[in-house]
Amino acid sequence: MSVSPYRYLFFSSFLLPLDGSCMPSLCCGWAKEKNLKEKKKKKKKEDWKKIRGYPQRRGMEKHTGSLCTNPHELYYLRMQRGRERMEREKVSELNQCKRRLRVCVATCNRADYSKLAPIMFGIKSHPDEFELEVVVLGSHLIDDYGNTFRMIEQDDFDIGSKLHTIVRGEDEAAMVESVGLALVKLPDVLQRLHPDILVVHGDRFDALALATAAALMNIRILHLEGGEVSGTIDDSIRHAISKLAHYHACCTRRAEQYLIAMCEDHSRILLAGCPSYDKLLSTHHREDYKDIIKAWLGDKVQEQDYIVALQHPVTTDIQHSIKIYGLMLDALLSFNKTTLILFPNIDAGSKEMVRVMRKKGIEQHPNFRAVKHIPFEQFIQLVCHAGCMIGNSSCGVREAGAFGTPVINLGTRQTGRETGENVLHVRDADTHNKIYHALELQFGKRYPCSKIYGDGNAVPRILKFLRTIDLDEPLQKTFCFPTVKDSISQDIDHILETQSAMSIDLGGTNLRVAIVCMKGKIVKKYTQPNPKTFEARMQLILKMCSDAMRDAVSFNCRILGVGVSTGGRVNPQEGVVLHSTKLIKEWSSVDLRTPISDALHLPVWVDNDGNCAALAEKKFGHGKGVENFVTVITGTGIGGGIIHHSELVHGSTFCAAELGHIMVSLEGPECSCGSRGCIEAYASGMALQREAKRLHDEDLLKVEGMDMKLSEPITAAHLINAARLGNSKADAILNKASTALGVGIINILHIVNPSLVILSGVLASYYQTPVQHIIKERALFSAQSIKVVTSDLEEPALLGAASMVLDYTTRRTY
Repeated sequence: MSVSPYRYLFFSSFLLPLDGSCMPSLCCGWAKEKNLKEKKKKKKKEDWKKIRGYPQRRGMEKHTGSLCTNPHELYYLRMQRGRERMEREKVSELNQCKRRLRVCVATCNRADYSKLAPIMFGIKSHPDEFELEVVVLGSHLIDDYGNTFRMIEQDDFDIGSKLHTIVRGEDEAAMVESVGLALVKLPDVLQRLHPDILVVHGDRFDALALATAAALMNIRILHLEGGEVSGTIDDSIRHAISKLAHYHACCTRRAEQYLIAMCEDHSRILLAGCPSYDKLLSTHHREDYKDIIKAWLGDKVQEQDYIVALQHPVTTDIQHSIKIYGLMLDALLSFNKTTLILFPNIDAGSKEMVRVMRKKGIEQHPNFRAVKHIPFEQFIQLVCHAGCMIGNSSCGVREAGAFGTPVINLGTRQTGRETGENVLHVRDADTHNKIYHALELQFGKRYPCSKIYGDGNAVPRILKFLRTIDLDEPLQKTFCFPTVKDSISQDIDHILETQSAMSIDLGGTNLRVAIVCMKGKIVKKYTQPNPKTFEARMQLILKMCSDAMRDAVSFNCRILGVGVSTGGRVNPQEGVVLHSTKLIKEWSSVDLRTPISDALHLPVWVDNDGNCAALAEKKFGHGKGVENFVTVITGTGIGGGIIHHSELVHGSTFCAAELGHIMVSLEGPECSCGSRGCIEAYASGMALQREAKRLHDEDLLKVEGMDMKLSEPITAAHLINAARLGNSKADAILNKASTALGVGIINILHIVNPSLVILSGVLASYYQTPVQHIIKERALFSAQSIKVVTSDLEEPALLGAASMVLDYTTRRTY
């Protein structure tokens, strides 16, 4: 049956039948006329309402339920609507702030998954705070390396994307092509996942591709284990990733310092420790370790009676690393012990290594068990109970040290790493005999456990760090370069505001707060008596700081940060007073940085008062431009600071420059530290006051010409005055004090060899001449010419605290 072509009418892209069922008013003329009549009727009704005085405010009907007729009512209704809209926007902003942080963890190989897995479990355990996305690429997806992505699935992680990025060939060109292939595939994945932050581990070429793609796509990057030094191309890759990364979670204090030296912002560096240590330290005492040994090495092998071997190619010297690999296998064959040997990684040269292994028949040899992959939990059990470990894997340097397992490190691949005493380096592993001898020395030994790379609490620190990331902060990185000579150009901020620091001096008697400008001028100073209790002291500090912040505005000062000077032993890296002097009670194990920083929203630096005095001299006083000098504070106690090569010396446990407790006598007077014969027990203000009171009690202090009131407290000043007026006993006491101080300074000169000694404090002017005389009389000839001067600074503690702020915050930041 044929259909008329006029049976259907195309209208607005729809096929409409002309049977009256599809709103003929759309196309019929009578419908148009009807619509026109309705419009005229509606207009006539509106005109009638205008005549009757009805306002045209029908938009309010949906809020009030009826037509609004009162202009005042209308005004308040509009105000109410505005407030409701603002509240809705505020709630929306809060909900936006509370949204989960989208964290993408990318893993490339079996080694980095052992470090990333604990973090992934931690993120997954907080679903209300984090949203985990997992990307798997690299050797995880290669059959030859065990298809290790399956263990990620066994750990119950949903893999968002699997990217085949390895170009086979195991040579230099294949590595480059693999990076390029990853860069081609990653943008689509990252664009689809759209993470807030990408977590990248280590120094592999796969990780370089990840960091490059994320940086170019404006995705924040958290780099794990940056700042370390090994000895291969990995160093260059690792440091390149660090420069691309926005945040850093490093394992050791040295790595943290290296990152700071690389001009990374210290506020974005977390000293976390190695995440694998969290699992390692909690599981290495498993009771089933014998079953694990049996499963991988057979029934007859006992603990500490086998060797774990793991050697990787060195991409900068492939042929030499292959030679070392062959020599290692020869030595292991000669040593005749059961050996668990793992296949090398996928770097250039690995194919040749496998060829060497097969040529020597290692896979069929009865003493060898060759495997491609072992689950991390089982692998650490095997390392823990091995007779020794040999090769150039970072596992031997990092994880094995936690068990005290003997390690033989071959070649230069791990040359720069921090190691425990369990590691024996064979850097020139060029002969069979040398490696064999190392096996004889190390096999079967046990060493003390070392925790250089972690304490088992890395994951909680990293999760806490992730929570503090502010996604509203500018994405562009800034770098903190060392102080350089200022250019002649000007900065509008420096014209409109005075760049200043807030200084806090926590003395035994008074608390002092000051606003200090760039040139060392104290703009305003606040002083209050030091409260006796810890709580009252902290409350007063915060109140004085708040007052100073408020006044800084009126002085047109911009406060860049807060510097704190306090007595006792201080950890400046954490901002914690470890141990206080007896002058400040209840002042041990006190975190000063956190409460002050939280209250003022400013960076805070904390250091010992003696160190602060040295920093003040370095920036504003006699030490300006001097590379090596010592500052000695002579006040109530004796303290000081040492500047060596223009850097302040803190020492390994932050007790360097405890100059007051240098012993100058084996049987001297008792010191406040509990020892005897310290400089402080002879030459401090407390010691001189003690001797003055003794003479006064014996009625031997006052001489003719001294004006002393009966109720006047006896101080060191009375002793000095009595000596000047001819009191021989007072003079003898002061001579002994000067000698003790001079001998102590001579000891410093012989050890540190500074070019300048600066005396500071209330007793400095009195001690300068006798100390200079004692140095010329008793010091070695090479130290006799060292100059002793008195400080010109009136407030060294406050100025030194300010210098900590100004030296850092005024670095060139780009």
